[in-house]
Amino acid sequence: MKTKFSLLFSLLLITAFVLSACGGAATEAPVATEAPATEAPATAAPTEAPVVEPAGTLTIWADDTRAPILQDLADEVLAAYNLELIVELKASMRDDFQTAAPLGEGPDIVVLTAHDQAGPMVANGLLAEVDLGDKKGDFVQVALDACTHDGKLYCMPYATENLGFFYNTDLVPTPPTTWDEVLSMGRALKAEGKVDYVMAVVGDATYDMYPLYSSLGGYVFGKDAEGNWNPQDLGIDSPGMIAGVQWIADGVAAGDFPADWDWGSNHALFETGKTPFIMAGPWALSRIRESKVPYAIASFPNDGYPLAGTQGFFINSQSENVLLAQAFLNEFIATEELMLKLFETGQRPPAYIPALEKVDDPDIKALAIAGENAVMMPAIPAMGSVWGSWKDAIVLSARDAKQDVPTAMKEGADKIRALVANPLTGMVNVPGAYQAQAGCPADWQPECAVTAMTLGEDGKWHSGPFGLKAGDYEFKVALDGSWTTNYGSDGAQDGPNYKITLAADGSVEFVYDPATKLVEAIVK
Repeated sequence: MKTKFSLLFSLLLITAFVLSACGGAATEAPVATEAPATEAPATAAPTEAPVVEPAGTLTIWADDTRAPILQDLADEVLAAYNLELIVELKASMRDDFQTAAPLGEGPDIVVLTAHDQAGPMVANGLLAEVDLGDKKGDFVQVALDACTHDGKLYCMPYATENLGFFYNTDLVPTPPTTWDEVLSMGRALKAEGKVDYVMAVVGDATYDMYPLYSSLGGYVFGKDAEGNWNPQDLGIDSPGMIAGVQWIADGVAAGDFPADWDWGSNHALFETGKTPFIMAGPWALSRIRESKVPYAIASFPNDGYPLAGTQGFFINSQSENVLLAQAFLNEFIATEELMLKLFETGQRPPAYIPALEKVDDPDIKALAIAGENAVMMPAIPAMGSVWGSWKDAIVLSARDAKQDVPTAMKEGADKIRALVANPLTGMVNVPGAYQAQAGCPADWQPECAVTAMTLGEDGKWHSGPFGLKAGDYEFKVALDGSWTTNYGSDGAQDGPNYKITLAADGSVEFVYDPATKLVEAIVK
């Protein structure tokens, strides 16, 4: 598996051995003499082979699905380059990385299963550019586009995922090509008593119904002249989006679609033959196959296209091993063998074309075709402001019929625009005199993402631990990335600063209770 990147590895590692190769001045060897005939020939005592320590390490964070596959490369990497490969299992990959990377404590490479998680990381300068070299043409273009920000590539993609249009082949031998045919075919089957519903509606009808919206001209964000996502061009209340949500609302009102959109219940409707159609992705293949329902996968009616995701390898820009990480990806990850192993475990269409061409699974191939014109999930911070209000508007109007569709979508879009105008809306932070040590550009920054808190299952907000030097510190809690709303040590707006003292170097964690507006500092 030697490529031009082998030379890079060698150049980076050779300095580790230069000093050990240097010795004292050479001396002339003594002249050999013949041993007396009566003595036995001298034999040298056996010696053990010297132990060569690895010249360096390369650390990867991955989930429990990908970690074992990557760990299997350790011996090969060690044998080829005397480099120790460390693969650490992580569950909360994104949050842990965003906390650790600014402190220089993160991995060299992080494996993300959703490319849009990288948007804020790129904005915060935590990810390095990736150079695929002459292998760039071996990757699916839509996957490369997903990892491209401002014209720069920030990942090596390894898999894509998107919805496909599943249909029951016993009930519908030929798939519909328009949404009108979806209705007419489903209603005919329903009139004959063969099904309960025309089509299943999954989840909150945002991502899972996007092919309907896109076929009518609906969209989430538009793009600017350079092809970058434009957060100022929001399409949640566009005519196409409104028409699609109205289509769902009319179907629910007519009893054509279920009013309960629970994911498991709607999949059960399809798997038991109670509805002929469902839009689903590769994550649902195992249960659909196990149900034994006869099915096939088609592209979407009226040339609709789905939102899609890309899974990839990202390089920590704060790592001391950026060049090593780059070379490792090109030589050890961008191979047909490794990419197929990732596919076999994850069951997502490979983004690496040589591996995709070797996949002999008609469902995976059909999903790849259904996603050929997919739009990758906008990987920009503004996308985080979309989901809640988008979902609420659709559920309120189309499912619960508590508001007319145009009004609900307009009000939902207005809420999103307000959030986008202040992308830090919803942030809970503990700005104070410790933040520079924690990795922020300076102290007393309510907008610093490094110290932003996350909501726990206990209903409280948590941050840290942050390693701090011994000393006195002050802090308070601030909301929405500004000082407009802040609470002091008495829980009152604009109250006095909290004060803590670390008698020795240690760490501190913060817990904020939104009910009392008080912060607990846990010093260790």
